[in-house]
Amino acid sequence: MQPSELVMNPKQVFLSVLLFGVAGLLLFMYLQVCIEEQHPGRVEKRREQRATSGWEPVNYLQSTPKIMTREKIQEHITNQNPKSHMLKDPKDKLENLLNSKRPTRVFTETNHSQGEAPALGRKPGSPTIQLIEKQQGTKILFRKFSETNWAVDMRPLNKSLVTDSKWKRIDATQEKRRSFLQEFCKKYGGVSRPQSHVFHMVSRIYVEDKHKILYCEVPKAGCSNWKRILMVLNGLAPSAYNISHDAVHYGKHLKKLDSFDLKGIYSRLNTYTKAVFVRDPMERLVSAFRDKFEHPNSYYHPVFGKAIIKKYRPNACEEALNNGSGVKFKEFIHYLLDSHRPVGMDIHWEKVSKLCYPCLIHYDFVGKFETLEEDANYFLQLIGAPKELKFPNFKDRHSSDKRTNAQVVGQYLKDLTRTERQLIYDFYYLDYLMFNYTTPFL
Repeated sequence: MQPSELVMNPKQVFLSVLLFGVAGLLLFMYLQVCIEEQHPGRVEKRREQRATSGWEPVNYLQSTPKIMTREKIQEHITNQNPKSHMLKDPKDKLENLLNSKRPTRVFTETNHSQGEAPALGRKPGSPTIQLIEKQQGTKILFRKFSETNWAVDMRPLNKSLVTDSKWKRIDATQEKRRSFLQEFCKKYGGVSRPQSHVFHMVSRIYVEDKHKILYCEVPKAGCSNWKRILMVLNGLAPSAYNISHDAVHYGKHLKKLDSFDLKGIYSRLNTYTKAVFVRDPMERLVSAFRDKFEHPNSYYHPVFGKAIIKKYRPNACEEALNNGSGVKFKEFIHYLLDSHRPVGMDIHWEKVSKLCYPCLIHYDFVGKFETLEEDANYFLQLIGAPKELKFPNFKDRHSSDKRTNAQVVGQYLKDLTRTERQLIYDFYYLDYLMFNYTTPFL
């Protein structure tokens, strides 16, 4: 054989490389299957990591949600006090709600089957068996959550610790609020059924184990002073009046419900007293704007202010673009209503329906900022707090500023058009309906 005959032409080289590549791929796939057969726990662990990572929706709710149809919205709104939730022309109002670019909050879920790990021929008590048993226990809890009907009837409040008759009026108001929210959720529970897993849904809920309290944080509705109360109840401070703002919000002294495992979350949701305190959506929005954009702020100005000015202020000066200070309320509203916001939402102006999920987690106590002090002190009586503990009534920050009330809100809204005010209501309409707030600013 001549040496020239030993040299392969390019076509033969290409075919040889291709065959080796295919053979290598097949070998890799075969080895992967063998490894998964020998270590099925790794596959299950990967599934659970995806389920709790927030990137994949998990069905912890019932498989068939209620749908809020056009007819149901029409029926609900026409049954309300016309001054409470409608403009003069209800037809225009419904068209705005149902035909707006933002879809109605209707969600569906798909079931995620939880396969059982195959039994391995290993002796009981080995690390492999313990791992599989732990994974199977977790899967049982996941299944229990998916079979749980979140929209259960509210538990009656335990009033055995309330002995003073002065609370009768507040108690009657509380029962009306609870009943109103419960009836609304029974009819239209599907409107806040999210594609979110349980850890996200309880991420705003603070836990106080000693008195068995779950408190859902709604910013700009007295949450700073509520955190002070929880710290006192936890034994972390002797008084609510000597706890600084930074200690409340950055000290990380309080536990949140999403820090527990599924079993801990499930048991607390079903046995603890759950409370939420809300506020008129328009007042809460204006309060958030005043706090974050009218005072120096090292986070909201560079993160939100710069983006808002850049997109919504024509011919903005270089200084405003660089530091993000001086955002105008109208610019802030344009950001809020923009379906393509240059920067995401923030908890200080997020809807309560997306912070606390009140139609999925039924709260035993519904307080309002408008009657904050008396509601909070009544709640403290209900849970058996020390008699000397009273809800603090001081303003947490910017104490020289006037509190945001209806009069202050009116001053901010006067520069908005009627359409812009209507769109703000549309944005928060679930909060208005759920908590029976009127709409005097329309």
